[in-house]
Amino acid sequence: MLIDLSLPMTKEAVEEAVRNKGAASLGHFGTHVDLVGKEFPLSYLRRKGVVFDVSAHEGMIDVRDVDASKIEKEMFVALYTGFSDSHQYGSPAYVHEHPQLSSALIEELLKRQVSIIGVDFAGIRRPDEHAQIDRYCAEKGVFIV
Repeated sequence: MLIDLSLPMTKEAVEEAVRNKGAASLGHFGTHVDLVGKEFPLSYLRRKGVVFDVSAHEGMIDVRDVDASKIEKEMFVALYTGFSDSHQYGSPAYVHEHPQLSSALIEELLKRQVSIIGVDFAGIRRPDEHAQIDRYCAEKGVFIV
């Protein structure tokens, strides 16, 4: 089964993102892959995947919040929080108050050699660590969507 992950963009959402500067100033609009200077392999467009509903966790999402036994090498691992359903894309809260993945969870996903980590919020870490962790993952062949 193919799943469309695109985030619908409204004129208001784009204007909000531009007003709040943040990632919009880097061309980050809607659903995107953070490449951080790496090449995204086309083979990654078709992956087995698993979705974890972690909507009960508002702050830090940790290893104990997912069933790691379901994660296989080269998978697309998606984490559903519902955050983007309740926060306007590009708003200050969307950019600065979104959930984050713990360092332990990030390392577990890297250890299991997933291909893609997908989230329904602005990034797996907040702005002060966003680019650094995206680069760290990309260097290991793992991209953030």
